[in-house]
Amino acid sequence: MQASGALNIKIKENHLSSNPLYAVVPAAGIGKRMGSEIPKQYLQINQLPIIHYSLETLVNHQQIERVVVVLSPRDRWFEQLAIAKHPKICVVVGGAERADSVLCGLKVLPQHGRVLVHDAARPCLTVADLDLLIEMQKEGVGAILASEVRDTMKRAAGNQCIDHTVERERLFHALTPQLFDLPLLQHVLTAALDQGVNITDEASAMEWANHPVLLVPGRNDNIKVTRPEDLQLATLFLTAQQRITGESR
Repeated sequence: MQASGALNIKIKENHLSSNPLYAVVPAAGIGKRMGSEIPKQYLQINQLPIIHYSLETLVNHQQIERVVVVLSPRDRWFEQLAIAKHPKICVVVGGAERADSVLCGLKVLPQHGRVLVHDAARPCLTVADLDLLIEMQKEGVGAILASEVRDTMKRAAGNQCIDHTVERERLFHALTPQLFDLPLLQHVLTAALDQGVNITDEASAMEWANHPVLLVPGRNDNIKVTRPEDLQLATLFLTAQQRITGESR
């Protein structure tokens, strides 16, 4: 892996605009619920790892100047991938939790502009959703892709029986990417971690700091691969998006 100092120099030479757009992809997790011997982002769909599809949409987007992939110090898979050699991609070592890893990625970027944070195991992001998110995000206001809850929601009691039904009106599933002002996100994440705040995603940190976050309607097929059956769903969605073909599977 490259040293972070070298990354800083390389990134600063690549400024293309006064308000540059970057992406950070935390990929240091292991995905225990998949029951796999390798981290879930390296499980394959059509002979390519999940993380390839997650990164592909980002590196091919003209507005995104740099994609920082944050890896576990024990990662031995990423450097073997063809997409790891893409000129927009750089690699840093992450921390113990997602928020720590995101901070590691932010710290090697210039301290201005905007940043998208996207899950390594969310391979079905479309260009249309990414374009919409970038268009809807305004200065001073963060934005995330989200999908409306369709099913009846139940809150469980301690014995796993139903405690009560949760009103689903105005209830959303938080998706990624999540898009924020880069220095503001870094400041808020640092402060939240210092105070022991439970951060489930970047938007939760911004909520804690009372910064507005816009919900941008996203596609329901933008799933996160978490369980074994999600691999089949992701394969179907990628096929429907014509990112893989029936003949090549």
